[in-house]
Amino acid sequence: MDSPPDTGGDAVGDPAGAPLLIACALGIEHIALRSALRSALAGRGERGGAPHDAGPVTVLRTGMGPKNAERATARALGTDRNRDAAVIASGFCAGLAPGMNPGDLIVADETRGPHGSTPCTGTGLLVEALSRALPGRTVHTGPLTGSDHVVRGPERAGLRATGAVAVDMESAATLHSALSAGSRPVAAVRVVVDAPEHELVRIGTVRGGISAFRVLRAVIPAFLEWHRSLLLPRR
Repeated sequence: MDSPPDTGGDAVGDPAGAPLLIACALGIEHIALRSALRSALAGRGERGGAPHDAGPVTVLRTGMGPKNAERATARALGTDRNRDAAVIASGFCAGLAPGMNPGDLIVADETRGPHGSTPCTGTGLLVEALSRALPGRTVHTGPLTGSDHVVRGPERAGLRATGAVAVDMESAATLHSALSAGSRPVAAVRVVVDAPEHELVRIGTVRGGISAFRVLRAVIPAFLEWHRSLLLPRR
């Protein structure tokens, strides 16, 4: 059964600025990202600065699977608050390359799904920002492919043979839906919780991925830096 979406989120920053929508599927992902966003707000306020001067930020729980992701993203971008939002698809994923470990980061240069490929915006900016936010953490870049089910065993090798570095169920659908609603910056950043040498028995064991959860909580400053950087004039 598809998980129901939870459209709750935190709006941070100047409502008149360009908004950012961070979409994830699972409740545990939503908890990690939303709590980190609140911490970022509190920390910036204590230092006397604006919490996020690039515009409001919303963390959206779409529900699990590509259909839920597509519907929830379209609905969120149909609101006045998020109509022109940049979009980041985030959460956990399955790594495809041998040697990947839970807690590794995936920054997509494109997402792949039934509708084709979607190029991502500012991949290099995200890699640099994540390397500063999580020094020593491995960051992989490359295509992030979509699936409508949890990938197991031999199927992982088949997807790897296409050149993809990781797979998840929502990123491709989220970014496709985002661009269908209008031109905007889009990106996908995932945390590996399942890898060739660390395969999950069932999706519920994501809750036991303490390392991956902590990494996901630490990505928010990099997302905010990417968002601000997109608005700076290019020389």
